[in-house]
Amino acid sequence: MDQSKPLKVRLTFSVILVGISLLFAAVVTDHWAVLSPSLEENTTTCEAAHFGLWRLCTKRIFLHEPGSKEKSCHHTPMGHQGCSNVHYVIFGGFFPLAEYSISAAAIAIFSVGFAIMGTICVLLSFRKKRDYLLKPASMFYTFAGLCIIISVEVMRQSVKRMIDSKDTAWIEYSYSWSFACACAAFVLLFVCGIALLLIALPRFPQNPWETCMDAEPDH
Repeated sequence: MDQSKPLKVRLTFSVILVGISLLFAAVVTDHWAVLSPSLEENTTTCEAAHFGLWRLCTKRIFLHEPGSKEKSCHHTPMGHQGCSNVHYVIFGGFFPLAEYSISAAAIAIFSVGFAIMGTICVLLSFRKKRDYLLKPASMFYTFAGLCIIISVEVMRQSVKRMIDSKDTAWIEYSYSWSFACACAAFVLLFVCGIALLLIALPRFPQNPWETCMDAEPDH
């Protein structure tokens, strides 16, 4: 057995743990996107919003200077502000966003489940010296990465539909740090899942007279 294999597995697993942390951060936080409306002339307030997989939070922002030349309240100075949470997934509010967000949240749950199952397999392979568990673990991590990037794309479509909808006042959007966490989690989980699979494969022959049967089998 390759003596460096345990070290490679542990290093890869360490990076995977970072990806899982980013995955959990993306799933449980509400800063996937920030929405802002246009400013009417002589207006004194505007309502911005940020949302995640589970809720949408609106902020009523009081402007210092009515009739500002700014076209959106996204970057305007904030006065007194309040935030009201809207659990649109449960109560069906903001329906242009709801049907997409339900799908994105469900897919994200699958991603978390795959990540947990992969971690269980890796931990069992450490404890019992069962290297064959690394193969299903690598597949679970790869599936987790694919699921979260699908969830990201669904949320992107959700934001576009929200902006295009005539039922909402929001006309501009920007992606926030929760969205970045989800994208980073995809890269780490997908790439490290493939890397873990390559590490778990039997050693290939290094000389012409060797065969794959000469490699030491997994414990």
